[in-house]
Order: sequence, then structure tokens, then C-alpha cells
Amino acid sequence: MMKNGHHSTGEQRDDAGRTQPSGSSGCSPENRKRVVRLWCDGCYDMVHYGHSNQLRQAKAMGDYLIVGVHTDAEISKHKGPPVFTQEERYKMVRAIKWVDEMIEGAPYVTTLETLDKYNCDFCVHGDDITLTVDGKDTYEEVKREGRYRECRRTQGVSTTDLVGRMLLMTKTHHSNMDNPDYQQHTDNFGKGPKGHSPWTGVSQFLQTSQKIIQFASGKEPQAGDTIIYVAGAFDLFHIGHVDFLEMVYKQAERPYVIVGLHFDQEVNRYKGKNYPIMNIHERTLSVLACRYVSEVVIGAPYAVGKDLLDHFKVDLVCHGKTEVIPDKDTSDPYAEPKKRGIFRSIDSGNNLTTDDIVQRIIENRLQFEARNQKKEAKEMAVIEAMKKKEQSEGGAQVAH
Repeated sequence: MMKNGHHSTGEQRDDAGRTQPSGSSGCSPENRKRVVRLWCDGCYDMVHYGHSNQLRQAKAMGDYLIVGVHTDAEISKHKGPPVFTQEERYKMVRAIKWVDEMIEGAPYVTTLETLDKYNCDFCVHGDDITLTVDGKDTYEEVKREGRYRECRRTQGVSTTDLVGRMLLMTKTHHSNMDNPDYQQHTDNFGKGPKGHSPWTGVSQFLQTSQKIIQFASGKEPQAGDTIIYVAGAFDLFHIGHVDFLEMVYKQAERPYVIVGLHFDQEVNRYKGKNYPIMNIHERTLSVLACRYVSEVVIGAPYAVGKDLLDHFKVDLVCHGKTEVIPDKDTSDPYAEPKKRGIFRSIDSGNNLTTDDIVQRIIENRLQFEARNQKKEAKEMAVIEAMKKKEQSEGGAQVAH
């Protein structure tokens, strides 16, 4: 049974709507007042909306979410080298709006000792397999003791998948506006399960209005808020974007940050190659998961014009230190906010770009391909062992 986007696990809801773990008495006043603390852990390498969705589902199971992130050394030992450094990964997880607390250097194997140390009722993980270097389930102990909950893995995206998309960039290039799928993709909200974006190449993600609602804050701007608008691709949403949005957020006492996301073909026009890596739907969820963002405009116009500024009652328009590419008619897309005196250039101090991340992957492509093959082989071995166990148990029952 599904409930609010995660597996029903036998917990009960108290009067305040909080989750009571199985076996607890949901009737006593003490339990009704008690805050349910949750633990999630992982590599959180190349953080994407799949990670964010897991943390959103986990938070829905309780009140206070603590996320443990592994060190580079631990990840290298069990899986192979991460794409991002531990400091980058720590900061990315802190920026996800459902995270209440982040623990640096969390152990790779989740134990009861860790849960007790942080006073957590149970841990939550996706319904995929996580194994140690010697092929053991990292959640074996907490599962055995009934302090494990599961949420659904987000279909259509994984770190392995994203690395694969970037590696494709050296083999395939878009022909931009001549692509016959160009017009079809402008209305690409209802493609079939086998459909793929002509711009991202391999994405299998299917967007729904429900998913956007789950990620959106739903908060309208209030009187006294400063409405700040930024626009861009925000492709492969990364630490450079987070640092920029945090700096934008700090431009006002009561900021309401609106991010305008350009359609895929617009991004491809000014970035070329195989960009964007993520399609418009994926980029929407990635940005909405950031705690510094209040609202997203899906398919925002490239030029920040009068209509947009008036419609959203924008007080301030910000842009980072990246080059501003002229519009199709060679005009400055920020001409109107500059004319109104509400344009501000922001230096976040972080010059990391999506290009830089792609270069990291391509430079280490053999390493990442080997890592992914090793991971997949280990997982397949476990799946085969589980199948054999089920078959033997089934055969034993028939014999009885």
C-alpha cells in the first residue's frame, strides 16, 4: 500500500499527524508529544532530485530528519572514488529543504549504535540494494532489529545514470534547431515510457503534477517580502548553484526567491553540445528541493522583460558571474531590469560550472565506468542469491 509517496510500514499517526514507529503505543499522551527522529545516510554524490525525493519521503515518516554523509575515504573503499569531495557533498545535503541536521563522516554501515547516538527512532532508505566492499547489506543490523523503513526509489535517475549521460557527451552532439524532435519537445509533458529527450539523450523520467506539488513549498509571497528573480539552466544542480542561490537569498531580510528555468532547446541554443544533461522536468525538481528557493517558473522566457517583472512584482533581479549570452536578436536579456535599476550582479565566490563537472567525469571516465560495472555485478549477485533462496523456500513449502 502506498501512502503520501512512501511505503506504508505499519506505523501509526498520532493526533498531531506525526508518525509513531510500529510497536509504540500511539494512545499515551507521552507518545503523542514525542518528536519522531529519523536517520538517513549515504554518499549523496552528484546530488539529484532522486536523493531529494528520498529525503522528502523520509521526512514525511516523522518530524526531525538527520542525514549522515560518508567521507571520500569510506566511499572509495566500498564503491570507488566519488565525483564530488566530501565538503561539496556536505554542503549540497545541507541545502536540501527537508534536512534538519547533517552529520559529517557517517559510517558506511548503519548500526543500532549510530541510531542511538543521534536518538533516532529508525532509519529510512530507498528500495535499492546497498552493499559493503565484501557484498554485505549495509542495513542488515537495523533491519533485523525492526528499526528500518523503506521508501520508493525515484525511477529514471541515479548517479550512475547521470555519469552515463555525461560520458555520452563525447560521443554524440546535438544538431540544435535542425533536430526534427525540436518542436515536439517544446510540449514534452506527456511522453511515453520509452520516450527520451532529444536534448538529454537518455532520460527516462516522467513528470507528474503531483510530483511538482510534493516538491513545491506552496507558499505565496507575503507583504514585506523582497521578490528576487534569477534565471538560467541550473543543469546538474550542483554546489556552484547552491552557493549562488544562498548569496541571492542573503540579499534581503525577507527574501522570496523565484528561479526561472529555460526550456531545453533554449539552453541548447546558448550552451550547445549535448546540454542540458537534465531535461526541464528534472531541473524543476532539483531547484525546488533547494531551501533557498520559493518558486520556479518552468520554461521562463530568456529575456527578463516587462511582463515577467510586472506579473511577479519583482523587486530585484540577480545574475552570477557567468557570461550573459545575448538573446536571439542580439539584445541584452537583462536590459529591462537594468533600465529599472533593479539588476544586481552576484559573486558567490564559487566558479564551479556544469562544464567543470562534465570534465571531471570525462577525465576519469575509465575509473567511473569500472566502478559502475563493479557495483552492478555485486548487486546482480545478491539478486540472484535472493531468487535462489525464494525458490528453495518455495520448494520446501510445496514438499510439506
